[in-house]
Amino acid sequence: MTDEMEAIDEATQYRRKIDHSLARFSAAHDDAAAEEAKRRERLERFTSRPVALLEQTRTALQRVVSPVTGEKAPVEKPQQTRLQEKKQRHTERSVRIGRITLIVFAVLVFLGTGVAWGAVNWFDAKFTEVSALDENSADIQNADAQANDENFLMVGSDSRDGVAAEEGAGTADSTPGARSDTIMVAHVPADRKRVVVVSFPRDLEIDRPACNRWDPAKSATTDEVSPEQKIAKLNTAFGVGGPQCVTKVIQKITGLRINHFVGIDFNGFKEMVDAVHGVTVHNEQPIDDTTLGKVLMETGDVTISGDQALSYVRARHVKGDPTSDYGRIKRQQEFIGALLKKVMSSDVVLDPGKLSGFITAFAKATFGDNLGVQQMMTLAQSMRGLDPSKINFMTVPTVGLPNKRGNEVLVESNAKSLFDALRDNTPLPGDKSVPGPSTNASQTGSSQTSQASDPAR
Repeated sequence: MTDEMEAIDEATQYRRKIDHSLARFSAAHDDAAAEEAKRRERLERFTSRPVALLEQTRTALQRVVSPVTGEKAPVEKPQQTRLQEKKQRHTERSVRIGRITLIVFAVLVFLGTGVAWGAVNWFDAKFTEVSALDENSADIQNADAQANDENFLMVGSDSRDGVAAEEGAGTADSTPGARSDTIMVAHVPADRKRVVVVSFPRDLEIDRPACNRWDPAKSATTDEVSPEQKIAKLNTAFGVGGPQCVTKVIQKITGLRINHFVGIDFNGFKEMVDAVHGVTVHNEQPIDDTTLGKVLMETGDVTISGDQALSYVRARHVKGDPTSDYGRIKRQQEFIGALLKKVMSSDVVLDPGKLSGFITAFAKATFGDNLGVQQMMTLAQSMRGLDPSKINFMTVPTVGLPNKRGNEVLVESNAKSLFDALRDNTPLPGDKSVPGPSTNASQTGSSQTSQASDPAR
């Protein structure tokens, strides 16, 4: 080392530089050593804490499994035979497998629920939403009694858009506009103990109210108003005013609170049937229609395809059937029941491909208000879970003969009795049981209808 008081010459200055460099190096080394000591201390705390926690947890679990009381020495277990040891190992293994199974099941249920919810939302988004309902209408009677009832107004819109001429049903040029060839109300009371489906003849004479006009191409109601018409056919309500107008008419006739509107384009109907690989109907006699041709010549239980199903529900000029519209109503009712039965069967419900195909086809051909997968499942499940005697398909009562205008005329007193029973959930007319529908009241009303010429047909 050098003395700072020495005479400064070149050699001394050089030695002092070396001394200063050594001092700085030593200080840096000491700082590095201190930092390394701190790092090791932190690492030791970091690694020792989880180990301690794990040890504490293990010790706590051991205390739960083998609790120790006071200072008593642990009691030795009696020696087990090989058979007992084997049974114990089997039991412990079963418990572990059971726990793992429950965990896996819970995860699958959680994921399945999420997937199902996503699928429902996806399918619901496919439905075309329209404005149809008026649940505050003054025509609704005894609204409080209907608070938890489900009333589905189902309209089969038979527009000819996209229909090929060879199908024999007419085309968009020959038969323009939207036509309600099918009008039904499916009533499901709050107690879900019965289902009543009431059909309305397309030629039923009505007092049609003023309605905003309907644009079928856009599936929307316009601002243009069609004036009231005192004498009109029921199917003109949809043709003129669409869903809103037909809902007004049906609520006025029935006093029911319509809370679901379901419009189905018949042109897409066949895709639903093909999606579930056909629907089985019971055909009592060959169906040979003067307009559609030989629709279904086989009798008994017959499985029909989409094209056959479309003609089956459309046919209204069947040879040997003098009832015309009433014969078609009966076929439509039977077919809807058969389709719902097929859709709710394990053959479809447990087949993701068929179920998805049906709902996709249904959504594509359907428009509605307050309508979705869950609402339609409510209707289908209600019909599936009931005894067949509790599912009633009926036709609104008419006088039995067309009037001079070729229209069916409502028997108002009988109709009032029918719809009073639906609103109040009391026995249907002619049923003596309390409560519940009649097992033989499947068809009410006329057995004949008009064959007269009608430009709206």
